[in-house]
Amino acid sequence: MNEKAGTGVEKVKKALQELGIPDRIRIFTQTTRTSQDAAEAIGCEVAQIAKSLVFRGRESGKPVLVIASGANRVNEKKLAEHTGEPVQKPDADFVREHTGYVIGGVPPVGHINEITSFIDEDLMHVAEIWGAAGSPNAVFPLTPDELVKITGGTVVSIKKG
Repeated sequence: MNEKAGTGVEKVKKALQELGIPDRIRIFTQTTRTSQDAAEAIGCEVAQIAKSLVFRGRESGKPVLVIASGANRVNEKKLAEHTGEPVQKPDADFVREHTGYVIGGVPPVGHINEITSFIDEDLMHVAEIWGAAGSPNAVFPLTPDELVKITGGTVVSIKKG
């Protein structure tokens, strides 16, 4: 593991502390940008990775955060039912503008702006999950209950298939 931590990691560490979650951030020399990369670095199943995906409301332009199991793809039609409007994938600038983080390192907490969050129900069926920690090579473990508590997210069915 690499001991260096960037400003994104420090922001996540601070946000987690404010939410009552002890510092469990792990920084790797290899990338954890994708769910597969993260699972390989950690030594866990891809389904345990809580990937933070930002969408944009087509009508409102508001950001929507989906915290999905790394094993699942998001069904945008199901997500639209929950948001009340169609959604689209935004560009990297939109993600950074609304979260303060780069794609591949967006954590479930510690964003610049408050973001409506939805949590993939499949994450509720694993004992330990791993979320990005503000950098494409940093992650932290938490339980499904902790994820719901710290994000205020709504648990929904949003996977394709």
